[in-house]
Amino acid sequence: MADRDNNEDKFKRNLMLLIASIIAVFVLCVACFFGYKMYLEGKEKEVAYTELITDLNESKIEKIKMTAGSASIKVTYKGEEKEEERTKTVLVPSLQAFMELVQEKVDKEGLKIDLKQEPINPVLRTTDTLFSMLPTILLVVLMLMIFKMQGLGGDNNGKVYGGEENKKTGVKFEDVAGLDEEKGELIEIVDFLKNPKSYLDMGAKIPRGILLYGKPGTGKTLIAKAIAGEAGVPFISMSGSEFIEMFAGLGASRVRKLFEKAKKMAPCIIFIDEIDAIGSRRTSSSGAESENNQTLNQLLVEMDGFASNETIIVLAATNRPEMLDKALLRPGRFDRQVTIPTPDLNGREAILKLHCKDKKIDPEVDFRSLAGDTAGFTGAELANVLNEAAIIATRINHEAITREDIENAIKKITVGLEKHNRVVSEKDKKLTAYHEAGHAVVSKFLPTQTDVKEVSIIPRGLAGGYTMYKTNEDKFYISRTELLEKMVALMGGRAAEKISLNEISTGASNDIEVATGIARDMLTVYGMSDVLGQISLKVDEPYELQMYGENIFNEVGEQVKVLIDKAYVTAQQILIEHRELLDKVALTLLEKETISEEEFNTFFE
Repeated sequence: MADRDNNEDKFKRNLMLLIASIIAVFVLCVACFFGYKMYLEGKEKEVAYTELITDLNESKIEKIKMTAGSASIKVTYKGEEKEEERTKTVLVPSLQAFMELVQEKVDKEGLKIDLKQEPINPVLRTTDTLFSMLPTILLVVLMLMIFKMQGLGGDNNGKVYGGEENKKTGVKFEDVAGLDEEKGELIEIVDFLKNPKSYLDMGAKIPRGILLYGKPGTGKTLIAKAIAGEAGVPFISMSGSEFIEMFAGLGASRVRKLFEKAKKMAPCIIFIDEIDAIGSRRTSSSGAESENNQTLNQLLVEMDGFASNETIIVLAATNRPEMLDKALLRPGRFDRQVTIPTPDLNGREAILKLHCKDKKIDPEVDFRSLAGDTAGFTGAELANVLNEAAIIATRINHEAITREDIENAIKKITVGLEKHNRVVSEKDKKLTAYHEAGHAVVSKFLPTQTDVKEVSIIPRGLAGGYTMYKTNEDKFYISRTELLEKMVALMGGRAAEKISLNEISTGASNDIEVATGIARDMLTVYGMSDVLGQISLKVDEPYELQMYGENIFNEVGEQVKVLIDKAYVTAQQILIEHRELLDKVALTLLEKETISEEEFNTFFE
């Protein structure tokens, strides 16, 4: 919450500075416009000095007005127009010589001239000076604003949490659920920060850098704050994107200042979120990538510069560890890497209970069962499910959040918002019913596929209908047979359309896309091909594919087609054999729109 408030304040501040900069540029343009306009008007009323002498000899001058200390005089010609229209400006090379010449003509030739000499007005002199300096002042103000927006004018070297003089992170290990092993791995970091002397006396060196990586939402930032909260030390947090700005060298400067601040506050923790923004592999390119290289080089230098007695630990988080530079991951820098995985069944149950502490939950809600239905969900996604369930329960005036509210929230997040008002023709409705029935019936006769939980033809999101499956267990490995049967289940919808209606539609586009991805990964990543062999085509650089020969792409494409075609034929065979069940499920869907797990199983009894 504090990070979000800080980002919002920073956004508002930068927005105000941007608006002020735009106003400053506008005023500068207006000042230049009017200044140039006055300059042109002045040029139109200027008279050459030689022309003035000629007009003076021909007695065309009525009045001469001079200002003390100025080489510019104003001359009024004789005529019937207004005085302002007859007044011209003349730049005099020598004011003293001109005054002597005019005085001589007045004395000898009797020339009548109204000669005035006025002292310069101090206020006007100051005003003219300020007006002439206005563009320069505005440019200076504009540059200062830009510097401020880029963080050059203030302390922008990490937000500090914890410590005696700063607010605490407010997070302890008890606030982190589903990461028991990871907390056990990091508890020694807390002990080192509390009692560094015992480790140093033993000759042990605590890791200088710890890299936390995992999917977004698994709790990397949360567990980093918990370490600082448990240790009671300052926690300096900064995002990787905050190091990179438009000015060259600023990122490296911020890295230096960040570590200088940490050394003054030691023992402490430096936390760099999304470190891949500055820690990606160095290149020989110029421009923005060159600036990233300088920032990364400075980070490497600073992590090497720790003294043995400095209790500073650098924590970093990323969901793309493969992008990080190898020099950053070597021992002595980030020499410990901790994977923050998606929670297992027990972890999801603990997370659900943790996020329910401040919510009204119906006593009949079974968190164990909910944890089983949310396999693959991260901690952030589980929190979002409960929040959506609370919103749904409030909207329909429930006294507490029920199991139905939570299940509706899961469907809303995974499939999309239910749309009862969408107008669907009878033809499309029948097509959808047979499509979803095809998925469900085919899955029932595939041993490795999980049980069907619900089948519906009510549109949700972009889908015209859906088939939901139960999650019986957390899977860490998937067999070749399971992947092949998964493709058969995916092709069941298209096969049902063809068998029952002798027609195919665009509704199977996503099924075909997912099935193609599975087939491609089986061949190019998992080495599950009898033709291609036990190889992986997942390489870092494209040129590495040359070692497999020129025809490798054609062979992969042919084998992907073979797998998809075989899955489609298998799905058709199952549905032809059990055509009566397919029709029963589809007709029931047309009548009820939704079939539960119990209702679906009755068709097979």
